[in-house]
Amino acid sequence: AGVDRVNHNLNTSENYHPQICSTHTFHDRVATIKNVQAAGITTCCGGILGMGESDEDIIDLAYSLRELEVTSVPLNFLIPIPGTPLAEIRELNPRRCLRILCLFRFLLPAQEIRIAGGREVHLKSLQPLGLYPANSIFIGDYLTTPGQAAYNDFQMIEDAGFVLETADNQAVVDADTGTRECSAVAQLK
Repeated sequence: AGVDRVNHNLNTSENYHPQICSTHTFHDRVATIKNVQAAGITTCCGGILGMGESDEDIIDLAYSLRELEVTSVPLNFLIPIPGTPLAEIRELNPRRCLRILCLFRFLLPAQEIRIAGGREVHLKSLQPLGLYPANSIFIGDYLTTPGQAAYNDFQMIEDAGFVLETADNQAVVDADTGTRECSAVAQLK
């Protein structure tokens, strides 16, 4: 037992961070990641896209993650929630999301790119294309919004020609029953 990975997202670029967060600085977040790495723990560090940031901010976020040499990069796509400060932002569409995923894959070729919250809403019927630049997807519900049924994710992954794996490289199929088991992340092989 113990901790082998810590999630602590940068969320956005250094330039755009003050528009999103007032309780701590971008440098505070970077320092936390560096402290985790110094303790010998791998890092899961990504962002939330579609919060009003510019294309340059998205590129800067990717370069910041590259410079930090994080292990895993979860990419969330904002789902605007009524009553929140970002409720009216509607910047994402399937094509833009795919371009963002490809950009992160290009700039972070060795990192695990993970499609997280908002993929069902913003990628829509193009979700299977997102599997190509990504290594894995989050399955199930997210912090504030529901995800699609695990069965649909498993089918989408299989239809795209990928094999499901667990973190320990075991297939996500119960050998006794032949049923698929749900895990928080579907790793693509």
